[in-house]
Amino acid sequence: MSIEVGMILEGKVSGITKFGVFVDLPESKTGMVHISEVAPTFVNEINDFVKMGQTVKVKVLSVENGKISLSIKQALPKEQQHPKKPRGDRNDRGDRDDKSQNRRTRQPYKPAPPVTSPGDYEWQSSRKSAPSSFEDMMSKFKQTSEDKMSDLKRGGESRGYSRRGNGNGRK
Repeated sequence: MSIEVGMILEGKVSGITKFGVFVDLPESKTGMVHISEVAPTFVNEINDFVKMGQTVKVKVLSVENGKISLSIKQALPKEQQHPKKPRGDRNDRGDRDDKSQNRRTRQPYKPAPPVTSPGDYEWQSSRKSAPSSFEDMMSKFKQTSEDKMSDLKRGGESRGYSRRGNGNGRK
């Protein structure tokens, strides 16, 4: 009997890693169950779902170059493959069928307060003097950049630092 895609087999867990489970199959073959195929729910710790030496039912997903990809969750009966997840947050939001009550509990939209710039630096000039064309915006940007650069240069010189100096950073 050769192992083919779609078969459901029984095997014994022979290894557990962070990324999956190795399962010994018939005919002295070994396959791997990726962590995403261990259970129908989110798996953070594989040891919570399987133990070394445990016998598990697996479905063969693929057989490529001697590597056998398996799934424990796809070997489960259909009703167990997609369990209803308890959604605790639904009760906080109210029952979906009772839409009138859901509307009453909703708070009206409140916009976030405007973001202020750090310190007294003005990041944007007021909207009233906003330039109207691309050329105006570019000239305004160049002027602002030149002003900032000259402020930075003056600030560095007042502390006694120079861009070109005697090698130790001082004038």
